[in-house]
Amino acid sequence: MARVLVGRGHDLAFAGRPEMVPRVRTAGFRAIEIKQAYRQLDGYPTGSHLTRMACYLTSPAVEAEIRDIVAAEAPDLLLIDGMFPAALIQAAELGIPAVVFVHTFVFRQLDMWRRIFATFSDMRQKAGHSPLPSLDDLWRPRERLISTSLGAFDAPPQDGWSHVVHVGPALEDEKFAVPTPLPWPDDDTRPLALVSFSTGFEQRNVDKVQRTLDALADAPLRVVATTGGIVAPSEVAAPANAIVLDYAAHDPILARAAVVVGHGGHGTAMRAMRHGVPMAIIPGVAGDQPYVAAAIDEWGAGVALPADAAPEAIRDAVDRLIAEPRYRAEARRRAAALAGVDGATAAAAEVEATLAN
Repeated sequence: MARVLVGRGHDLAFAGRPEMVPRVRTAGFRAIEIKQAYRQLDGYPTGSHLTRMACYLTSPAVEAEIRDIVAAEAPDLLLIDGMFPAALIQAAELGIPAVVFVHTFVFRQLDMWRRIFATFSDMRQKAGHSPLPSLDDLWRPRERLISTSLGAFDAPPQDGWSHVVHVGPALEDEKFAVPTPLPWPDDDTRPLALVSFSTGFEQRNVDKVQRTLDALADAPLRVVATTGGIVAPSEVAAPANAIVLDYAAHDPILARAAVVVGHGGHGTAMRAMRHGVPMAIIPGVAGDQPYVAAAIDEWGAGVALPADAAPEAIRDAVDRLIAEPRYRAEARRRAAALAGVDGATAAAAEVEATLAN
C-alpha cells in the first residue's frame, strides 16, 4: 500500500519499534525508530509472551514519543495498526484524521480483539499506568477501518461499523524473500509441501518446526520449510526429503505446491488460497490465528489442528489434504474469489479518499 501511495506522489514514513526499522529500510521506505519502545518494560507483568509487546503497544512512554513524532512530522493523515493502542490514543487526542488497519478478519473475531485490548489494559494498569480506552472507543471514531481481507470471507458486518472497508489481501514479498532454486530435479513427481510459520519473534517456536519436519520425514513428499528469520535452519534437523531456508519467495513455491502447513497467519493463508492450495494449520500465539484456522476448516479448504499437534496428527492431516480432491477443489473455489484482487491498490484508494475529505 505504501509503495502505491509513494508512486502516486505522496510522502510517507513508518514509525515503529526498533525491530521494524531495518525491514522498512530494506523495503525502500523512511523509518522512524520509536526509541522508547521498551523503556517501561520492567513495570509490566512478566511470564507472558505478551510482556514486551504490551509495553511497546501501550506504555505511556511510547505515547509521549508518538506525540513528539507526530508534532515533528505534521502529517495530513495517520495510518495506524489496529493493534497499537498507544498510537490510537494519540490520534484521538491530537485530532488528526486517522485510518486504522486490521490485517486480517474484523467481524469473525471482534470479541477476541476486545479481549486482547482488555488484557493489554490490565497489563498496563499492573505496570502502574492508567487503563486503556476500550477497543470500540479507539476503533469506531476513526475515519476508516481498512481490513486487508475480503468481505466475503469475514463474518457479516455488525451495526455501528459502517466505516469498515474490506480491500482484500496485500501480499508483497519482502526484498530478502527471493525466488530460491530447489534441490530436486524437474522430473521428481513427489508432491511439494511448503512449511511456513510466523515471522514475528514473539511466535518463535523451534519445536513446532521440528515436529512438522519429523511428521513429514518419511512421507513421499518434497518439503520446503521457511523459518522467517526467527528460527535458524541450523536449529532444526532436516530430514532427507526437506530443505530448510530462512526466507524464500512463496509464490513460486505455491505455484507448484500440493499442500501448505502453516500457523494461521492471514497473509500466508490468503496467499495459499490465491494459489488454490489446501492448508494444514497449527495456530501460534497470535489471537487471530485460531480464527483463520477455523475459517479454512469451515470452508473445507484445509484442516485446523491444535497448537500442540503431534507429528502423527500433522502427517495424517497432510495425507488427507493430498489424497482427497475435495480440499483442493474448495481451495481453488476460494482462489476464484481472490482473482484480480489487489488489496494494496484498493487500500491506497481508500487512504486517498480519506485525504480528499
